[in-house]
Formats: sequence, C-alpha cells, structure tokens
Amino acid sequence: MPSRKSSRPDASLPAPRRPSRSAGAKRAAEQLGLSWDAPGLVAGVDEAGRGPLAGPVVAAAVILDDLKPIDGLADSKVLSPLVRERLFDEIRAKALACSIAEACVEEIDRLNILQATMLAMRRAVEGLRLLPQKVLVDGNRLPVLRITAEAIIGGDATVASISAASILAKVHRDRLCVDMDALYPAYGFAAHKGYATPEHLEALRQHGACELHRRSYAPVREALER
Repeated sequence: MPSRKSSRPDASLPAPRRPSRSAGAKRAAEQLGLSWDAPGLVAGVDEAGRGPLAGPVVAAAVILDDLKPIDGLADSKVLSPLVRERLFDEIRAKALACSIAEACVEEIDRLNILQATMLAMRRAVEGLRLLPQKVLVDGNRLPVLRITAEAIIGGDATVASISAASILAKVHRDRLCVDMDALYPAYGFAAHKGYATPEHLEALRQHGACELHRRSYAPVREALER
C-alpha cells in the first residue's frame, strides 16, 4: 500500500522565514519608484552668496521641530529684509537644531565657488548638535556627507527646512556685508551685498580690489590687472 504524504511540516526542519510586512512594503515602494526613508530627523540645507564678487559663501542647516511650526517660511529671496530678520530669530528659537557655516574668500579662490559652497554646506551639517537621519539640499548637487542626502531643485520654495536654512544663510551673510562695509566703506557692501552692481563695478574701477574680493571672479581679476 503506497505511503501517504503528511500535510504537516516536518518538525525536524526549520520553519521558513516569512518576510516582514515592512520589508515587503519597502520592496513594493521600490518597485513603484517611490522613496523609502527610515524615520528620524531631517535637516534642510541651503547656501547664500555664490554670485557676489566679495565675501564668504555661507551655508546653513536646520532641523525643524514639528511641534513648533513656523508660519511664513519661504525662499529667502522672495521675502523682505524685515520678514527675513523676524523669521531668523524665530527659526533660531524654535528649531531643534541649526548651524551656520562659511567658506572664506581664500577657499573660494583656491577651490572654486562650487567646491567652496559644498565645503560650507558640509561644515553646516557637521555643526548640528543633533545628527539627522537624512539631509535635504537645495539644488542639484550634494556635498560629501556621511549621511543619506537628497538634492531637491527648488527646495528652498517647497521644503520648509530648506526654506529655513535659506533664511538663516541669507540673513547671516547680509549681516556680514554690513561689517564688511564698515571696514571698506568705499565699496558699498551694505547696499549691494557684494554683487556686481554698476555701483560696485565703478568702485572696483576707482579703488581696485580689497582683501575681501574674490580674485577668481572676472570683474575682480580685471580690476587687479589695470
């Protein structure tokens, strides 16, 4: 008489390992082209001062507190100076962590402005008192970090933490320009913030470049060659 196969699993064999629900959800998300982020703190990062002919480039990193929302966050470029100043103080008071860093004129001239900006961003992230799980960076390039990071084009207008970082970086740099103006009043740094305005270019023609000017930028280089 032929033997009958039992439907019971063999107790001597280990039970097959069933995938966890979270692992299955992760695979499904990946198959659908969706991102899968582990829970944790998220930092937004942005810079200010890539275009000016003088002064450092500044970057900021911000981890917002979901329990302390901040109204009015937006790309710093569309906000008035008065609103930026108010939000600067509110961000510093309510954020879980924030950090502002710079790359100096010498570093800009030695590395180029892109690499100096990445350096300032990395310094800002490393200066946070809390370690984020992920970093969101405005733009299409990422600094070298030991943390998961994502570049978001237009993030300063769409991601609250990046908007906050853009405000901190902009206000900090504008304040630096006021200090620069006190040191070198002939150039008008407080008014144009180092950008290549007609007034700034005329000052370069009349007075040449000062130590705060970026020698690797063409208008400054041309002023030095005269």
